[in-house]
Amino acid sequence: MHDPAGAPDAASGPRFQVAADGTWFRDLNGNGVLDPYEDPRLDAEARTEDLLARLSLTEKVGLMFQTVIEMGPDGELLEDSGVFAKSSTRRVVIDKQISAFNIHGIPSARAGARWNNNLQSLAERTPHGIPVTISTDPRHSFTENTGVAFTSGPFSQWPDMLGLAALNDTERVRRFSEIVRAEYRAVGIRLALHPQVDLPTEPRWGRQLQTFGFDTTQVAAFTRAYVQGLQGDQLSTTSVAATTKHFPGGGPQLDGEDPHFPYGREQVYPGGRFDEHLRPFIDAIDAGTAAIMPYYGMPVGLIRHGEEVEEVGFAYNRQILTGLLREELGYDGVILSDWELITDNHVGDRVLPARAWGVEHLTPVQRIAKLIDAGVDQFGGEECVEVLHEALETGLVTEARLDASVRRILLMKFQLGLFDDPFVDEDAAERTLGSGEHRAAGRRAQAQSVTVLTNSGQTLPLREGTRLFLDGVDPAEFGPAWTMASHPADADLAIVRVPAPWEPRDDLLLERGFHQGSLEFRPGLVVRLERIAQHCPMIIVVDLDRPGILTPFVGMAAAIVVCFGVSDNALVAALTGAEVPRGRLPIDIPRDMESVRRSAPDAPGVAHPLFHAGEGLQNFGRDGDRAR
Repeated sequence: MHDPAGAPDAASGPRFQVAADGTWFRDLNGNGVLDPYEDPRLDAEARTEDLLARLSLTEKVGLMFQTVIEMGPDGELLEDSGVFAKSSTRRVVIDKQISAFNIHGIPSARAGARWNNNLQSLAERTPHGIPVTISTDPRHSFTENTGVAFTSGPFSQWPDMLGLAALNDTERVRRFSEIVRAEYRAVGIRLALHPQVDLPTEPRWGRQLQTFGFDTTQVAAFTRAYVQGLQGDQLSTTSVAATTKHFPGGGPQLDGEDPHFPYGREQVYPGGRFDEHLRPFIDAIDAGTAAIMPYYGMPVGLIRHGEEVEEVGFAYNRQILTGLLREELGYDGVILSDWELITDNHVGDRVLPARAWGVEHLTPVQRIAKLIDAGVDQFGGEECVEVLHEALETGLVTEARLDASVRRILLMKFQLGLFDDPFVDEDAAERTLGSGEHRAAGRRAQAQSVTVLTNSGQTLPLREGTRLFLDGVDPAEFGPAWTMASHPADADLAIVRVPAPWEPRDDLLLERGFHQGSLEFRPGLVVRLERIAQHCPMIIVVDLDRPGILTPFVGMAAAIVVCFGVSDNALVAALTGAEVPRGRLPIDIPRDMESVRRSAPDAPGVAHPLFHAGEGLQNFGRDGDRAR
C-alpha cells in the first residue's frame, strides 16, 4: 500500500491531508484534524477503539451486514438494483451505512479497479468515511454458479480446487493462493470468501469441486498453505483476508443434497466422524484465518461431550459457534454467516427461501437475535438493517453485544490498511490480472492435474499423424500433425469429452446451477458411446465435478481420463504429452449407486470403489494399466 510516514500511492483525493509533522492521512470525518483512528502511525487495535467510541448506532448496524453488489460494464456504480443486488449502490452505502460487499461479475481488470475507486470515493461521504471491504467467491477456475463461484474472466484460470488436490502439491496450492492474492488486490478485493475446506464424504454432494478432497490430513495441509498464501504470516496491508468455510465442515449431507435448498438442510454423522470434518478448521485458525463462515446445514442426531447439539443451522447454533469455535478452539476473528439466513431472496419470479433451517417459525427479528446470540458477527447476503434496529429497540440485542462484533470487523479493515489507502491503480490492474506468467502457471496446473485412470494398449500419449474423431473437444486445439474425421468409422481414435451426470432441477432460485442427484450416466449416452467404440478405439474424458460412476466405460474405452477444471487447450497438452499429466484421484469413484447409498455420509470413501482415492497412472501407464 504505502509507507505510513509518506504519501499514499493514490494521494490525490480531497480527503488526503498532511499533518503538521508531515504525516499523510485521510481526513475521513472532514474535521481538519488528525484523529487517532485516522493516524497511520498507531496500531490497528488503538485505532479500532477510538473509532468504535465515535460511531452512531446506525453506523454500527451497517457494519454488521455484507451484501451482494454489482458494477456497471465500465466500472460505474449502479444507480438501480442489479440482478442479485437488492438496492442501488448509493442506497446501501449512504443510506444504510453498509461497508462490506460481495461483488459478482467483473468484466475487465480496468473496470474492476475503476469501480473499486468509485465505490471507495462514495464511502468517503459517510460520517466517518469507513472504507468498503470488497469480497468475492472463487473466480479463478471454471465453475459458473452464482451461489458458489465464477469463471475466471479477466483473472488467470486454474483447475478447480479438486484439481489442485489431484496434484497433491502443497507448495503449488500456496503459489496459487499467492497469485489469487495479487490479482484480487489489483482490483481492490480484500476479502476472499474461501478456501472451502469441507470434506466431500457424501459422493452426491454438489459442492465438492471447490474442495480439496476428503483426506483430512491432506486437506488440513492445503488449508494452511492456502490461508498463508492469501494473508502471509499475519493479516497486513498486503494481505487478502481469508474466510475459511463452511464450519464445522459442510460435507456430510443427508443423501448428498445441498442445504442451499430446503430438501438438503440436514447434516448427519452416522459414522461418528465429526472431528475429522473439523480438523482443517483447526489448521486454518492456527494459520490466522481472518474470518470463518458456518454452513447452512443443521446437525441431526449430533452429540458432543455427552450433550445433544441443537438441531438448527450451524450459524444459529450457539453450541457450535460460541461453545466450540470461540471457547474450545479459541477463535476470535470474524464469524461471517453464509448468505441470506434471515429473509427470502427474490429474483424475478424465482424465490429461494431464507436458509433458517430449524428456525423457520421465527420472525426475521427473532432470527437475527438468535444469530447474534449464537456468535455471528456479520450477516452475509442481507441488507435488512431495519430488522437489526428493531431487535435493538425491543431489547432482543444489546448495543454492547453489537460492539463486540463491530470491533472485530473494524479491526480487520484497519489491519488491511483500508482506512489509509483503499484505492488501486487501473494500469497496474491491467498488468496484473491474467498476466502472461499467471496464465502460463494456471494452464500448466490444469494440464498436470489431468488424471489418467486407464490406458489400454498405451493409447496415450497421442501419436502424431493419428486421425481423430472428436466429440466435446475443440479440433482447433490440435495442430497440423493431426487430421480430423467426421465419423468414427473413418478415424483411428475417438476422443469424447462428457460432463459428470446430474439430475437437472430448476424450481428454486440458483437451483439450476447445482449438480445434484444420481451419479449414474444416462443409458442413452452409454449406448451412444458404445456405438462410437465399435468403430475405433475411444478415449473417454469426464469432467468430474462429482464422482460419476464410470463402470460402464471400463470395458468400452481404450483410456479413461478425468478432469477437475481443465480447458480443451490444457487437456490436449496432457493427452499429447506436451505436459505430463500427474493427477491422482482426491476422491473415490463409486462402482454403483447402491454402494453410495450404503456408505455413511460423514465417512470418506465408499465400499469397493471402482477407483480408489490416490489412483492415477503416471508416465501414461507405461508400467501397467493401473497404478496406485
